Amino acid sequence: MDNKKILSIFKKTKALLTGHFLLSSGLHSDKYIQCALVLQHPDIAGKLAKILSGELRRSVGKIDVVVSPAIGGIVIGQEVARALGCRAMFTEREQGSMVLRRGFEIKKGEKCIVVEDVITTGGSTKEVMESVKSYGGKVIAVCSLVDRSGGKAEFNVPKVSLLVMDIKTYPQQECPLCRKNIPMVKPGSRSPLANFLKTP
Repeated sequence: MDNKKILSIFKKTKALLTGHFLLSSGLHSDKYIQCALVLQHPDIAGKLAKILSGELRRSVGKIDVVVSPAIGGIVIGQEVARALGCRAMFTEREQGSMVLRRGFEIKKGEKCIVVEDVITTGGSTKEVMESVKSYGGKVIAVCSLVDRSGGKAEFNVPKVSLLVMDIKTYPQQECPLCRKNIPMVKPGSRSPLANFLKTP
């Protein structure tokens, strides 16, 4: 499935939003990908995961564990693991670091992939990779539904993304949206998104 078809799914489910957003990286942007609005449809989530898993099998072969960052990566991580027939687990932030909790364990040498919903700068992905390594796992690939870095985020392992977009981001001091006094929201916060967003 090509970029155009994947993008049409995101638009149809109103998952591509425009406005003024504070991203988890601390950068600002006029567009936000809300993957939860796509993944709320189990049939779509399953189909997208099967496409990702097929690409992963071709790229890296056998996979033992899928690891995703909470909360955004949990659903797609679970679906990719289902398609691959392997275990799924997720990291959580504890005292500033990504860690495994809830009894999750990675055995030394297990082949792991990190599955994200959206990659922006790749910062959280790298944190999960480091966490996996600290438990003795071997990260053999990274995958995401969306790579909004335009392919610029690199991880020194194969990377698979269904939708690659080059969406501009800005440091706060350089943000044209701030200069225009456009109200900003942090997706996932309690701010009422409906007051600020529209679909393209």
